Amino acid sequence: MNPIKIILTGATGMVGEGVLMECLENPNVSEILSVSRKPSGKKHAKLKEYLVPDFLAIDLSDENLKGYDACFFCAGISSVGMNEEEYTKITYDTTIHFAKVVLNQNPDMVFNYVSGAHTDSTESGKQMWARVKGRTENALKKLGFRNAFNFRPGFMKPVEGQMHVKWFFKPIIWIFPVFLPSKSLTLHEVGRAMINGVDKGYPTSVLEIRDIKNLAI
Repeated sequence: MNPIKIILTGATGMVGEGVLMECLENPNVSEILSVSRKPSGKKHAKLKEYLVPDFLAIDLSDENLKGYDACFFCAGISSVGMNEEEYTKITYDTTIHFAKVVLNQNPDMVFNYVSGAHTDSTESGKQMWARVKGRTENALKKLGFRNAFNFRPGFMKPVEGQMHVKWFFKPIIWIFPVFLPSKSLTLHEVGRAMINGVDKGYPTSVLEIRDIKNLAI
C-alpha cells in the first residue's frame, strides 16, 4: 500500500479520536488533516488541524481540503432529545455538504462514513435516527466517490489513552466484549478497516461488524 493522506472529522468525539489514534500509529498513513470545530488536543508530526466553526459554511472551492486520498467521517451526535428536523440538519445536511466539498477537491477520493448498527436503508422505518442515517448512507453512495463505505459498528472499545470517552461508557468497556464478542469491535479495528479499505476496497458498501473485522486484518 502506498502511504495515504486522510481527512478526518470527529476527532473530539470517542469514535473519531480512536480512529485518529490508529491513523497516527499506522505506517500506511502519511498525513491526517483533522477538520473540527475545536482542537483535538493531540500533537503529532503527521497531524494538521483545520478549525471550522460551521461545516455547512465550508465553500466547495476550499483548497485547504485538496490533495487527500480519503475522508474518514467520524463526526456524529446522539438523536436523544432531538426532533427529526434538527437531527437531519446535523446528520444528513452536514455530512452530505462536507462530502460534496471534499469530493470537489479530490475526485478520486474514498469516503468512509460512521453510521450505526440497525441503520434503516429503506428510510421508512419507525426509528427516526435509523431513517436519517439510512438516507445519509444512500445519498453518499450516489455522489460519485471512487468508493463510499458505510461503517455500521456495534460496541467499540476505545483505544488506550483516549481522552474523549463518556463517563457512563467506562464501566462496560471491559465487560461488553467478553460477553458479546460478536457485537464488539475495538476502535483500532475500525481505524485499520478504514485504512485498508482505501487501497483494498471491499465487495459491499455497507460494512457490518463482521465486515469491519474482516477488513481490519
